[in-house]
Amino acid sequence: MTNDQDWQAPGQPEEPPRYGERVTPPPAGQQPAPPYGQPQQPAAPNGYNPNAHNPNGYDPNGYPPNGSGQGNQYGQSPYGQNPYGQAPAQPGYGQNPYGAPQFAQPGWTPPPKPGLIPLRPLGFGTLLSAPFLALKRNPKATFGSALLVQAVTVIISLLVIGVITFFFISRITAAAPEDQDAVAAGGIAGILIGSIVPFLITLVGTVFLQGVIVTEVARATLGEKLTLKAVWKATWPRLGSLLLWVLVATGAVLVVIAVIVGIVWLLVVLGGGFVAAGIILAILAAIALVVVGVWVSIKLSIVPSIIVLERATMVAAIRRSWRLTDGYFWRTLGVQYLIAFIVGTVSQIVISPISFLYIMAVSAIDPTGTSAESWIGPILLYVVMIVLSLLIGSITSVVSSAAIALIYVDLRMRKEGLDLELIRFVEARQTGDHTVEDPYLVGTNPPQAQAGTGSGSPWA
Repeated sequence: MTNDQDWQAPGQPEEPPRYGERVTPPPAGQQPAPPYGQPQQPAAPNGYNPNAHNPNGYDPNGYPPNGSGQGNQYGQSPYGQNPYGQAPAQPGYGQNPYGAPQFAQPGWTPPPKPGLIPLRPLGFGTLLSAPFLALKRNPKATFGSALLVQAVTVIISLLVIGVITFFFISRITAAAPEDQDAVAAGGIAGILIGSIVPFLITLVGTVFLQGVIVTEVARATLGEKLTLKAVWKATWPRLGSLLLWVLVATGAVLVVIAVIVGIVWLLVVLGGGFVAAGIILAILAAIALVVVGVWVSIKLSIVPSIIVLERATMVAAIRRSWRLTDGYFWRTLGVQYLIAFIVGTVSQIVISPISFLYIMAVSAIDPTGTSAESWIGPILLYVVMIVLSLLIGSITSVVSSAAIALIYVDLRMRKEGLDLELIRFVEARQTGDHTVEDPYLVGTNPPQAQAGTGSGSPWA
C-alpha cells in the first residue's frame, strides 16, 4: 500500500496550500474554493461573483467573513452598517442616529396654575396648604379685611357694653338703699339685652368677612389679585342673603335646643319615674344633637360660597350644597376639622403664655389692689392680649373661610367639570377676550346676572 501524503479521506476539506507552494488557479468562470473550514457556497447564476467588489470577503447579506453566522439574520449588516443596496434609515423624531432619545417626550402635561391652585381636582394635601397660601398671596385683601372687620367689631362691642354697664352701675349707685335690689335686677336685664347689639354686629362682621374671603379665593384661583376695595365691592351685594342664611341656621338650632330642653324639663317636673326618663332623654338628645349637627353643618358648609359666587338664593344654595357634598362627606369633614385643629392649636400656643403672664402680673404687681398705679400693668397686658387675639383671630378666620371656598371649587371640579371652564376663562383673558362668561356662573342660571357684560360678574 502506497503511503501517499496527498491522500485525504473522502468528504474532508482540502488542506490549505503550504507556504511557498504554487497554487493552480481555477478555470475561467469557475468559483474559487473557499478557505479551509468554510462551507462551499453555490455559484451565482451567469457567473456573478458576489465578492467581486468586496475584497474583504464580507457577505452583502450581513454574514461575517468567517461564516460564524453571528451577523444580523434580518437583512441588516453588522456594526451598524446598512444592507447592501439600501438607503440609510432616517432616525425617528426625537431620536438620534444611535438609537438613544435626544430628549424626553412627556406623555402627560400638568394642568396650568395661573394663581392659587392648579386647575384640576385638588388632593388632600393641596386642600390643607392652599388656605395658608391664600393668606400669603394677597395679605391686604385677606388679612387686612379680617383685621379691619374684627377690630371694628371689638371696638363697637366694647363701647356698647361699656356704655350700658356704666349707665346701670351709676343708677344702682345713685338709688336709695331700699331700691338698689330692684335697680340691680333691672340693670342686669338691661346689660343682657344690650349684649344683643354686639352679638349682631359680630355676626354681620363674621358673615361679611366670610364672603370677602370666598370672593378673593375664587378670583385668586384664576390668577387675579383684587384690592381690598374691589373685593369688598364685589361681596357687599350678597351680604343680605348671607345674613338671612346665618339667621335661619341659628334660629333652627335654637328651636331644636328649646324643644329638647322643654321636653326634658316637663318630664322632670312630672316627678317620679319621669325624672329618670328625662335624664336619659337629655343624654340621648345631646348625643344625637351633636351627631346630627355635625352632619348637617358639613352638608351645608358651602352654602355661603354658593350664595356669593353663584349669586343664588338661600333655598337654592341649600339644595346645591346638599347635592355637591354627596359622596364627599368624610373628605369635607376631614379638611375642615383638621384645619380647625391646626389653627386652634397654634392660637392656644400663642395666647396661653400671654394669659398666664397676665394672671401672674396682676397678682405680683399689687396683690391687694389698693393703689391706682396697680391697674396700669394689668391694663397694658390686657391690651396686649386683645391685640394678639385680633391678629390670631384674623388669621383663623381667613384660613377657615378659604378652606371652605376651596372645598367648593374642588367639589365643582370633580362633579361638574369646573376645571375646564376655569382653563377656558384663563385662556380667553390671556388673549384679551373679556366677553367670556364667568366660570362660576356657567350652568347655574344666576337670578341676578348683570346684562351686557357677557360674564355677569361685578369684577368683569
